[in-house]
Amino acid sequence: MKDIPMLDLRLEYEHMKDDIDSAIRKCLEHQQWIFGPEVKELEDKIAGYLGVKHCIGVSSGTEALVLSLRALAIKLKGKEYFDRADEIITTPFTFTATGDSILRAGATPVFVDIDPDTYNIDPAEIREYLKHGEGRVVGIIPVHLYGQACDMTEMTDIAREYNLFMVEDVAQAFGGMWKDRKLGSIGTAGAFSFFPSKNLGGFGDGGMVSTADNEVAELARMLLKHGGKDKYNVDHIGYNARLDTLQAAVVLAKFKYIEEFNEKRRKIAEAYSKKLSMVKGIVLPGELHDPHYHVYHQYTIRVTNGKRDELQKYLKEKGISTMVYYPVPLHKMKVFKGRWKNYRGLQKAEKATDEVLNLPIEPLQQKGHTMYVAENIMDFFKK
Repeated sequence: MKDIPMLDLRLEYEHMKDDIDSAIRKCLEHQQWIFGPEVKELEDKIAGYLGVKHCIGVSSGTEALVLSLRALAIKLKGKEYFDRADEIITTPFTFTATGDSILRAGATPVFVDIDPDTYNIDPAEIREYLKHGEGRVVGIIPVHLYGQACDMTEMTDIAREYNLFMVEDVAQAFGGMWKDRKLGSIGTAGAFSFFPSKNLGGFGDGGMVSTADNEVAELARMLLKHGGKDKYNVDHIGYNARLDTLQAAVVLAKFKYIEEFNEKRRKIAEAYSKKLSMVKGIVLPGELHDPHYHVYHQYTIRVTNGKRDELQKYLKEKGISTMVYYPVPLHKMKVFKGRWKNYRGLQKAEKATDEVLNLPIEPLQQKGHTMYVAENIMDFFKK
């Protein structure tokens, strides 16, 4: 029996060992652990890669979302936080941090349903809420789930039409694209995560805010270090949310491999899809085509015959790790009870939580392991 993990970070480390060890060694030599030179270098390199004016390193992807929203509250309202009457539209089919950041910024999350083909927020549902909702919508947080872009043409049109800000949640989609633009460069701001399991991950928590807006960038830089340019005389209610030098160094070392590794993920996804295309009872991810460049943070199948949990158990017995991202939609979590709004139901998101299954897609995954996973799925559905 094989042992196939969802992600093998040790394998990745061995592949990049010389680069990572050298980067850490430089930190040990200069001992500048707070705002060391690697932080600025990483910000500049990623800003150039994305094609944005500003990138601001922060302590996590969650804080990237919170700081972006807080900066927008200060800029747009002249207040530290949004009001509960201020509504921000997002998806319920995402990690907790997306909705939680809206609460932490003082606003009310509005959850609208997803497109079941992409698992991303459905622009048509956003338009329905904007037409019929009774609240004061100020912004949208589209989540590029699993590494696949939302329909950013439609998102941008909606934002312009209704004068809304847009914060892209790019935690799972570093390097992904919509048409000819990198994700995180299209909205008012972008929020990235460098959590170890991400396509570009460090050796701990880390994140980044991207923006072309000078004021948002300046405010984010103030908020991440207690709320002011001078930490002994601060302007705003801030955070200790700096990206530490060591994490910046590790991410810098891994950054040179991001295009190669994203392409490897796409090749593995292509192999899965080719092998599993004739299996009845599952739905595969969308095809690899323009206008989006899917970076497959996750390869997600949908088990439509009610046997998702049975399949997961069967694969575990064969030594194959799988995950369910996500088993509970945000609107059913205790933290959001009485704190969210919706217009006409979230049935598609709820159905997705019962059907999705995420397969191993380690960039250095051996072809034999990919085939082993696919063949065992095929065997399960032959029973």
